[in-house]
Amino acid sequence: MRKLIAAMNMTLDGFCDHTAGIADEELHEHYNELLRNAGALLYGRITYQLMESYWPSVVKNPTGNKPTDEFAVLIDNIPKIVFSTTLKNVEWKNTTLKNEGVKEVVLELKKQSGKNIFVGSPGLIAACTQLGLIDEYQLCVHPIVLGSGLTLFKNISDRVNLKLLKTKTFGSGVVTLYYERSQG
Repeated sequence: MRKLIAAMNMTLDGFCDHTAGIADEELHEHYNELLRNAGALLYGRITYQLMESYWPSVVKNPTGNKPTDEFAVLIDNIPKIVFSTTLKNVEWKNTTLKNEGVKEVVLELKKQSGKNIFVGSPGLIAACTQLGLIDEYQLCVHPIVLGSGLTLFKNISDRVNLKLLKTKTFGSGVVTLYYERSQG
């Protein structure tokens, strides 16, 4: 049975803003390793459109930065599932559009054999948290206080207890926290 892993960059004060984080080579290498071990990526519409508007162009016109270019190729080749009720079609290679219930789709994906499934959209992480579907959280906390923006756990109404599995510290001061749901 595959695990559903929530992977997200966030600031110290809990905001998710891709423009605020540290995107150095070491962090890209970390995410490249994550993608090498991914069987599928799950996105909501907003994050999908953000990613789709940038990464395929890097595949076609590499930046010359090896970790960034490798990330582009890896994410381009991984199966992606987008949950949206407003999108009518998706253009990005290896992408499937789903407008049905997240719970049913995720439970079916988890039953399949293969590599783990990663969810990388704040709203979708919150929805999957509410549904009790996430097995592990990998939160890259950047040493930045942003003050405002989109919070990762917006609209969570029930307490979720987590158990710290491990941490990973980067030279930039970014710390990845690995948690699993705790029974208590």
